[in-house]
Amino acid sequence: MFLHSIAPAWPDHCLTQADILQLLQHTGVCDAIKPRSQELLRKVLTGDSGIAQRYSTTRDTAALLSAAPDELSRLFEEAAPALASGALEKAMTQGSVAPEEIDALFLCTCTGYLCPGVTSHVAERLGLRPDAVLHDIVGLGCGAAIPALRAASHYLAAHPGHTVAVVAVEVCSAAFYVDDDPGVLISLCLFGDGACASLWRGNADRAATPLRAHSFRSLHLPEEREKIRFVNAGGRLRNQLHRSVPALAAAAVRQLHAADTAAGMDPATRIISHSGGRDVIEALRAVLPGHSFSETEAVLRDCGNMSSPSVLIALHRALEARTAPPFWLTAFGAGFSAHSCQLDTL
Repeated sequence: MFLHSIAPAWPDHCLTQADILQLLQHTGVCDAIKPRSQELLRKVLTGDSGIAQRYSTTRDTAALLSAAPDELSRLFEEAAPALASGALEKAMTQGSVAPEEIDALFLCTCTGYLCPGVTSHVAERLGLRPDAVLHDIVGLGCGAAIPALRAASHYLAAHPGHTVAVVAVEVCSAAFYVDDDPGVLISLCLFGDGACASLWRGNADRAATPLRAHSFRSLHLPEEREKIRFVNAGGRLRNQLHRSVPALAAAAVRQLHAADTAAGMDPATRIISHSGGRDVIEALRAVLPGHSFSETEAVLRDCGNMSSPSVLIALHRALEARTAPPFWLTAFGAGFSAHSCQLDTL
């Protein structure tokens, strides 16, 4: 399948790490955790985390930590469709695609749950046809964008004349949590809200770019599931994050990269990766020396870890900078799982 257009979107509120620390301190959130945990928050939010700012659906992110589960559900129900629709509307404008031209919408998220899914709300907001195919992909975590692209590629293989939208959207602020677990505190210091939408076509002559997505791979390690996953804590989402995740992610990405290289991919192909966090990027750099992770680092710096949209926004950065393909996209997260695909010209 061929990329037609791609566009990101963020909420209105942009907060620096210092802003977030101040909110946590001034709203009494830090009073509920141990002094050692308070020091960890202060160290990460004032240190070299690789993050300068993050976006949030609300200015007072600290208030979300005391919100009731139903309040967080309402936040997701309001914010996720708005963010997803905003990104897709921009991609449609960029590609001169009218709502009635979209034949299918694939959307991934993990930070909330709606039934019917977010696709139903987006279809209504943007005026998609009543017979448009809607697919919600839920539960794949930070790596979900690439499996969503893979699902879209299968659809376009069966319907090459169609136009498909793929959207990744996360309201990570609706899943903020605080307790004395280091992984929970690190998560609080990393994640931000965002979305990215892309339009794809099955025929090269109908696409605005010559970029073709292909050679999808996935790696699943269920024995490592407890290292990174959401758990239900009193009706709220609580991120379970083990300190071994950077090394785990790097090993999985190296395995996928080695498989594609053995299959004939140019070893110098530019890597576009999910950001994860500073330690994750350093671990990737160690196992894939000589590769640039500039787009990945830029997304982390300017947006934090947005979960599933991160890798697509890194791709958008590369295209905006007119970086020459081929690209190798990779993303990873809950499961434990890791995914990849290639993006190049015929």
